[in-house]
Parts: sequence; C-alpha cells; structure tokens
Amino acid sequence: MTAWEEIRGLIDRRDVYAVAIRVTGLDEEARKEVAGSLPGYLKTLRGRRESWEGLDDHAEVLRAAGAGVLPGAAAVATWLNRRDFTSRWSPPYGDTRRIMTIVATRPAEWRADLARRLVLRLRTAEDRGMELALALLRETGIELPDHDPVVAGWASAVAGLPAPHKDPLFDVMLPRLFEAQGVGRALQWESDPNRSLLGALRTLAAADGVRRSELLQGCVRRFLLGGSVTELRFFVRLHEALDPAPHEIEPLARDYLRLLPSAPGPVAELALRHLRGLDGLDGRDGIDERGGLDSLDLVEAWESVLFRPERKLVRAGLTWLDRRVRRSPGLAASIAGPLASVLAADSVELQEKALTLATKYADLMDDEGRAVVRDALGALPPDLGRRAFAVFGGEEPIETGPRDGFDPPALPRPGVPRPMPEAIGSVAEMVSLLNASDDWQAWERLLAGFVALVHRDREGAATAFEPLLAGRYEYLYGEADHWDRAERWKRVDHWLIGAVYSLVGIAPERGIWRSRLPNPRYLSPPHLLLLHRAAEIQMAVEQDVVPPLLLATPTLTTGHVEAAELVTRLEVVEAAGMKPLAADLQQALLRLPRERDGEAIERAGRLSSAAGRLVARWLSGARLADPVVEMGWSHPAPGHDGGRHHSGELRPVPSMRAPATGPLLVDRTFATPSGHGDGLHLAWWPSMFPSHREVAAAHLSRQLLNHPWYSPAVQTSHLRELALLDGPPGAAVALILARLLGNPETPEAVDILLTMAGRGDLPAAELGRRAAALVAYEQIKLVHLTAALDSAARQGAHEEVWTAVAAALPAILPRAGQRPRHGLAGFVELAATTAAWCRAHGAIPEIEAMATRKGSSGLLREARRLHGLLTAKEG
Repeated sequence: MTAWEEIRGLIDRRDVYAVAIRVTGLDEEARKEVAGSLPGYLKTLRGRRESWEGLDDHAEVLRAAGAGVLPGAAAVATWLNRRDFTSRWSPPYGDTRRIMTIVATRPAEWRADLARRLVLRLRTAEDRGMELALALLRETGIELPDHDPVVAGWASAVAGLPAPHKDPLFDVMLPRLFEAQGVGRALQWESDPNRSLLGALRTLAAADGVRRSELLQGCVRRFLLGGSVTELRFFVRLHEALDPAPHEIEPLARDYLRLLPSAPGPVAELALRHLRGLDGLDGRDGIDERGGLDSLDLVEAWESVLFRPERKLVRAGLTWLDRRVRRSPGLAASIAGPLASVLAADSVELQEKALTLATKYADLMDDEGRAVVRDALGALPPDLGRRAFAVFGGEEPIETGPRDGFDPPALPRPGVPRPMPEAIGSVAEMVSLLNASDDWQAWERLLAGFVALVHRDREGAATAFEPLLAGRYEYLYGEADHWDRAERWKRVDHWLIGAVYSLVGIAPERGIWRSRLPNPRYLSPPHLLLLHRAAEIQMAVEQDVVPPLLLATPTLTTGHVEAAELVTRLEVVEAAGMKPLAADLQQALLRLPRERDGEAIERAGRLSSAAGRLVARWLSGARLADPVVEMGWSHPAPGHDGGRHHSGELRPVPSMRAPATGPLLVDRTFATPSGHGDGLHLAWWPSMFPSHREVAAAHLSRQLLNHPWYSPAVQTSHLRELALLDGPPGAAVALILARLLGNPETPEAVDILLTMAGRGDLPAAELGRRAAALVAYEQIKLVHLTAALDSAARQGAHEEVWTAVAAALPAILPRAGQRPRHGLAGFVELAATTAAWCRAHGAIPEIEAMATRKGSSGLLREARRLHGLLTAKEG
C-alpha cells in the first residue's frame, strides 16, 4: 500500500487523529506523493455530493493532511483557507492545537512565513482562521503585520479571559487597539470595569502612570478618528473607567474641543463634561483661577455644543454658558453667536431658555452682539418673539390670527371608489393564483370566474383544469388526525382546490365539507364566513348545483355590491331555476351600500324566490343597524390592578351588540367574537363589511398586537382599506390607527390619518384615548406617536390632532408620585402648538394642576404655555 493510499483511506474514514500522526512521520518522498495527489482528491470528494453541499464533515481531516504534506507556507496557507471546507454556517475551526503540532516539525522561518500569510488572509474579527493565526503569532514572535482584522480578532478573543494582560501579544496589540478598525465593534459588549479586558486596562493604568497616559491619549485619538456609537462605545467606557482628572485633561483640551461639533452623542457628552471640569464647573476644582480655558476656547466650545441637535447637550451647554458668564461677566460680549443658534432651534423649550439668557445678559452685550441676537429672533414663536422685541427691538412681531403664522395646507380630497375589474375567465390564471396571490380582489374575481365557468361549461372546465393539477395537491386528502385536518382546510384556496378535484372527478372523498370545515370556536367570524363561502362552492360542484353566478362579488373596489346589481344577479339565478349559495347571499347582504335605491327596491319586490324576498325586505329597511362596539383589554390597565402580574399575551377585547336579523352568519359577524380566533385572510376582512367599517375594525383589532413572525398582524394596507369604507368609525378604528401611528416603521399611517380627516370621518377624540391606552400598556412609544401626530398637524390635520391630543392628555399625564413618561414634554409641546394654531379655549384640569407645580423642567414650561393659551381671553 502506498503512502497516498493509506492517507486516502484515513481521509475517507475521517480519522483525523490518525492522519495527524501519520503525516508527521512521512519521509520526503512519501510527503511529495501525498502532496501531489491530495488536491485532486478534492474533486473526487465533491463529485460524491450535491453541488450545494460543502465538505464540512471532512474539513479537519483535509486540513490536517495538507498542513503536514504541502511543501511551501503559501500552499499551506491557501489550503487551510479553502472555501470547500466550510459553508457559511460552519463554526470556527477547532483544530488549532492539532495544526500547531503538525507544523511544529517545519523550520522556524517557514512557520514565521505561514503566520504572516495566515494573518493577512483574515477578513473579520470572527474569521474562522483567527485562533490558528493568533497561536502562530504567539509561537513565532514575528513582527505584527499591519492588518486590522487580527487586532480586532485578538481583542475579541481575550475579552472573556480572566487576565488578558498576561497574553504574550498584549504589549504589541495594546497600541493598535486605538487605531484598528473593528476593535470597537468587537468589544461593544464589554461593560464591567472590574473584569476582562476593560478591567485589565483599568488595573494597568492604576499601576503604571505612563501606561495610564497612553491609554487616555489612545482613547482621545480613537475618538478623533471618528466612527459610530457602536464602534466607539468601548472606548467611551474605558475613558470613563480611567476617570481623568482636570490636570490630565488640560494637555488634551484642544482635542476635546474638536470632538464637540460632530462626534457621536456619547463622545460629545463626555468631552463636554470634562471641559466643564477643566473650567471648574463640574463640582471639582479647576486647573487654576481662570479654569484652564481662555475666552476663545470657551466661545468655540459653546458654538460647537449649542449647534448640536441633541437637546440634552444643548441644555448642558446653556447651563455652562450661564454659570461661566456669571463668574466672568466680560464674556457676555461673546455669547450672542452661540445663543443665536439655539434661538433658531426646533424646540420651544430650548428657544425659551436661550432667550432667557440673552435677556439676562443683554445689558452686558455690545451693539454688535445685540444685533446678532436681534437677527435671530425671526425663528421664535409669537409669544417669545414679543418678549424678545421688548428687550432687543427690531421688527415687531405681527399678530397673525388664530394660527400664529401657520398656513395649513389643504387636506386630501376624498377619492371615488373604482369599479371592480371583471371576473377571471382563464383557467391558467386561476391555477396560477392558487399559490401566488393574497389579493382579495383577485380572489373574488377568481371565485366569480370559476363559478360562472363551471355553470356554463362543466365538461370543458374539467378538461381544462385536469392537466394543470398534475398531482400537486394530493396532500390535502392525505391521512390526517383531527387537528391536522382542521389546520389543512383553514384557507380558501384549499376549498377551491377541493372543488377542482371534485370537478375533474378525482377527489378521493365526498361530503368533504362535513369533515374538514374547522370548528367555528377556533375561527374569527370573518374567516368563518369566508370558509363557508368557499366550502359551499366545493359542495355545489360535487352535487352539480353550481349557480350561474355569485351574488357577493363586489361591484366596487371598496367591497360594495350595488343594490341594483344584486337584484339583477338574483333575477339571473331565478331565471336559471336555481338557488343562490347561502353564505354567498349573506355576504352580499353585508356588502350593500348604506344609501337606499328606490328603483332597486321596486324591482326586488317582484322577485319570487325566498332569497329574493329576503333581499327585498333588506333593501326596504330591514338591513343592519350600526352595532354598539366597545373595546376592552385582556389585562387591567397598568396602575389599576394593584401591581399584580398577569399571565398571557396582552390583546384588545372587542364587544359588539346589534339586533338579530335572521341570517346566522351575518348575526355571528355582528356579535362579540368568542375565543382568540386566527388571523388568516386579513386582507379580505375590510371588504366584507364595506358599510360597517367599525365591525371590520373590531374583528381586525384582535390581530393588532400579533407578532408578524408568529401570526399575521394588522398592517397599514388593512387600515387604508378601512379608511375608504362607509359607516361611523369608533373605538376599534381609532385603536388600529393609533397603533400604526405609534410604529416608526409605518409612516404611511400619517397619510391614512390625513385621508380620513379629508373625508371628515376621523374619530379624533377616540384616537387620542386609544393612543393613551397603548402608551400606558407600553405598546407604542410616546415619542413615536408625537412625531406622527406632529407630521399630520403640519400637513393640515391640526384641528384633528389637537382634538386627539387634548383627549389623550388626562390619561397620559402622570398621577401624583409618578414619574413623567419619556417624551411627555414633546407631547405637551405639540398640544400647545396645535392649540395655538386652532385658537383652542377651555382649561384642561390635569394641565392646570401641572402648570401650578413648582419647577423649571421642559414639561412644566410647556404645561404652563398650554394652560396660558387655553385660558387666555379672546380678542
């Protein structure tokens, strides 16, 4: 047996340990033999597999063989990194110790060359070859190649070790930590200053003053290189763990000043805090009497920080400016420029704070400074503008009427429903839709086309469908237990496929609607109605009683069936001597418009069938009244249950009350749904109740808080359909709208709000109350809701937004002893802005109580402004 035959057998058996021992014992001739045959054997191994399969299971044995027999370091480096050995999901290699043992027999110069080559092949900190490359670096002691991924990979590897500073590579890697890209991302989760790498560096700094200085300078140097918050997070933590004193900051003051204008927020906040410390305004003593920063440094710092978008930083900058000018009044001559940038900010709170400081130091400013402030006053709201005019003069603010200069754009004009496209007549298109479409309009057209085709030419339809099935759907008729059976027949397409099988004559079962229609207890009422419609089509095909057409196919894209068209369809069915399908008839009743059609009523009175008489009564006045819809929750509201924990998922719980009308499926959809139900075919639901949108919304609300990974959830497409329907909207519509407005990933909800406002049927007050409940249940964030409502107000829905915000405020404002919610100041600011635009009047007791509290927070300032607007005398 040759050396290659022996090694090949070990490779086939994947005996990696035997291969590792054998290749190190080969003589030069045997080594050349194996090296010549090994690369070609990869093709043989790949030929035994599918094209998409890798060689993951042979990776370690092949790597061991190549490391032992291939002659040059370049060849070994290439072999160890072959893509054939791993798939994208493969974990890091676990054979570092074995490879190190194998290559230990090679010359030192060869191993050093291999180390360099492996390092330069690394691409990321998570590279699969990282462990081996680092092991060779430690063993060979070569000069570290200038390659960022190896630095990031080393940092990631030692971060979890108890003593990273004892690693042989520590000293050589340390300076590179602050330069190499990828280190910050690799160390972003390092947060404990007493453990791992962060703790080791802190300990090192405490023991060695020179190293401490190097670490501090390294952090600042890394900040100046720039990067995202994630990339700089570790270095911010390291800097704060070092806790530098003012005398350590002073030599780096110019660098900290350079960070203020554009560094990420956490870095700019750090720089600002330490510059204030250097100036003696952070509770510590400054460097010297003047604080270590001259007037030019201070003005540069204020200009930089006060121009930033982060309100927290701007507030801190204004506080610093105020305290420093009080200590050194001569600086007042230089503060006009920094303050002017805040006077133009998009926050009334910050504008007011800047104006207060400008007014406070106006007498200390020179003429040029006062002129700079005066030029910036045009961006102030009218009430602040009047205050500023009294001090700085200039152009007197003009009373612009009820909206204080706001010129609202026109709301969108209501659209006109479009006619529904014709029914689908092509068998090929019908089959393609079975698996490819979730469009309710396409499915309504498909069902209508299928029924008309089968009634008109049953044999021709069967002939056309048979070759297109091609055995693709037999799984529907497979053996199944009770639960599988219910699961398999919960979609409309399953029933239509069953109808096609019955049409072609190859269905293995008869009477399938008796056994495979799911238990109504586990279905939402709209879904149940849909399945009844689909199941009765299958039944009609099996029993050969398919009517000439469907009654419920919409005539308009809203889902409506015009009364005259419904009467015409019934006339066709009666003329054919047939009965309409029962669920189809009930869906048609639900789709009738709210308006009465006298001509259609007269024609319906001449219909002779039981279905015709029912439609005649319905059109004459026996139709559905709007139900009373109320919305509750599966859990008590936070703060109203004594703090008890509630198991199970939170969900809205709608209830409906309406007089019985007779048709069972209709009455079921207008009653309080029981159980949780499912969320299949949600896109269909709004069109099923085109004259009663609140009913559709009540059913949809049960799917509102579903996670889209686990079950279908209500989307903006469903809300857009609701917005175009008829019938008074109420709590259910408002709840869905509030939920989507509070989701930053659905900005199109603002457009839907504008559409409803343009139609004049936005339930604004109910929207506010439902939004407040969602905020209380932590289903939406107040800042996201505020942003969406602010956008709507600026696009013309300011009156509706004010109504919503005013209704939400009593529930959103904190009770005694509670902390304000994050973003509440911005929400109250929006209330004040829209109240001014609408010239609203009438005190809100909760706002009045808040306005009387002591304090100077942004929330209290906005509450006082809102209360002042609501209680100001008219005229």
